[in-house]
Amino acid sequence: MTLTPPQIENLYTFTRQHYVEYYDLQTELVDHLANDIEFIWQAQTKLSFEEARDKAFKKFGVFGFMEVLERRQKAMNKRYFKYLWTELKQWFTFPELITTMALFFAIYLGLSTIFAKSLLIGLFVIICVFAIYKSIQLKQQFKQRKALSNKKWMLEDIIFKQAGGSAMLLLSQLPQWYNFSGNIFDNLYIVFSVSIFSTLFCLWMYISFEIIPNKAEKLLNETYPEFCL
Repeated sequence: MTLTPPQIENLYTFTRQHYVEYYDLQTELVDHLANDIEFIWQAQTKLSFEEARDKAFKKFGVFGFMEVLERRQKAMNKRYFKYLWTELKQWFTFPELITTMALFFAIYLGLSTIFAKSLLIGLFVIICVFAIYKSIQLKQQFKQRKALSNKKWMLEDIIFKQAGGSAMLLLSQLPQWYNFSGNIFDNLYIVFSVSIFSTLFCLWMYISFEIIPNKAEKLLNETYPEFCL
């Protein structure tokens, strides 16, 4: 027997009831469950749809869909960071390399002055303001996107939410940098290292908050062919 459209819709509801909120994963699980149900019916033709569905669900074990969800989240996070890395590498090729070098030397020269600690604190404040502003903006954009569609996609969720969460976590650790003694910036190796870190951090923030969200439509269409339907 082949499942009917109402039965397929029932499977979507079933996945949502078991805490799978992402449409892409729901579709994968529905396809898997549908195949299992049809296979079960071949051997046990008298089973009802609900009985066959529950029997197929038992194959997922004690934790149900949670293990599948965790695997998908790891895969999508890996894909997201691959996008980050790809974009970051672009800033070390021309013409973006010019901007990268200018940013590095501006930070390096600033940290080589007697105002090094004040400059670092100022940079931290600017980054914090930028992160908070962009987090609010991305949250609003995500709400607007959700208003246009009732489907939730895992990669879309990561693009519009993870940037803010990851940035805030890292920013919470940055104040430790300002416990340096006043003369620590007399060491050129320290100045050089902090300049590299600050440059990379600024690029990472800009990529995660600005570039990737602006490319969200393209990335989602590449990942989910059905996204544009």
